[in-house]
Amino acid sequence: MLWDENEEPLTSGMSPFFDPRKRPSSVKINVSTGKGVDIEWGDGHASHYEFTYLREQCPCATCNEEREKKEHATVPAGPAATLPGMGPSLPMYKPKPTARQAKAVGSYAIQIDFSDGHTTGIYSFEYLRSVCPCEECKKAMASG
Repeated sequence: MLWDENEEPLTSGMSPFFDPRKRPSSVKINVSTGKGVDIEWGDGHASHYEFTYLREQCPCATCNEEREKKEHATVPAGPAATLPGMGPSLPMYKPKPTARQAKAVGSYAIQIDFSDGHTTGIYSFEYLRSVCPCEECKKAMASG
């Protein structure tokens, strides 16, 4: 790879780590306390991710397929949404997922072993920045 005098790559479309918004300066995965993941980014922004949120946002192929199915599923309205002789159905109770352990994947991502047995999601730092749940990032995503 070729570099300029500012140590910037001369080839576009390279690693996200050249963008300080996507390069973490500090990563804390609070498995034992259950508090989630805290990341301080190279541009000074700080993100906090609850484990429940990360489980819902899992980037693995299986979870992406499930989210797509839910988005395209049609839910019957009115009386068809109830079971005969019963009131409206309630969603099944699912315990809040927690992290059993977590590990680094190279220098670009983390992988979390969740209490529901799910382990296949690899959360790249670029992806984590794109799904930052803070109000500032939500507004930025909504505006374009």
